[in-house]
Amino acid sequence: MTKILLTGFEPFLDYKVNPTMQVVEALNGLTIDGYEVVSRTMVVDFEQSATQFQQYIEEVNPSIIISLGLAGGRYKITPERIAINVKDGEPDNNGYTPIDEAIYTGEADGHFTNLPIRNMVNTLKEAGYPSTISNSAGTYLCNNIMYEGIRYAKSRDAVLAGFIHIPANFELSIAHGRIPGWHTRDLVDAVKLCIEESVREAKR
Repeated sequence: MTKILLTGFEPFLDYKVNPTMQVVEALNGLTIDGYEVVSRTMVVDFEQSATQFQQYIEEVNPSIIISLGLAGGRYKITPERIAINVKDGEPDNNGYTPIDEAIYTGEADGHFTNLPIRNMVNTLKEAGYPSTISNSAGTYLCNNIMYEGIRYAKSRDAVLAGFIHIPANFELSIAHGRIPGWHTRDLVDAVKLCIEESVREAKR
């Protein structure tokens, strides 16, 4: 069966819960039109995550790669348009704080996703879920992994890859106190709709 690699992240910074973990766990093993979701959770570590991600790709040999990240404070599902070749931002979970570093020296400044992000947004809105395309995945681990995924996809034929930022769930929203949240079941359903759009794109 053709595989979809779906990744989330462990908790990080002052977010004691990361809903991406719950979403990927809920969707693990889901089969859509001959495509099986294989879920993995990533460490929040600039040095380790790329190697971990590459190992997951090698294990799964996916035709579609969808990585999820938490965007605390956003209230919409936001598929990302582009990853940039920069590591910068807050400390990772091991305290490493890169400043203006390239992910890969001498390589492309950015990579555009080939996931059907416009179709995703339209489908989500039709289903009643707030959504918009995001033109910045930031420079933290989410951008780092998005860059890695698309870089891999460009080295293969007919592989789709990209990244989707999701809001907090109610559990995190209550624990944090200052960010909006969705019910976890709605986050799961919204991501499922995005996966279905990706499968449709892959089969065209």
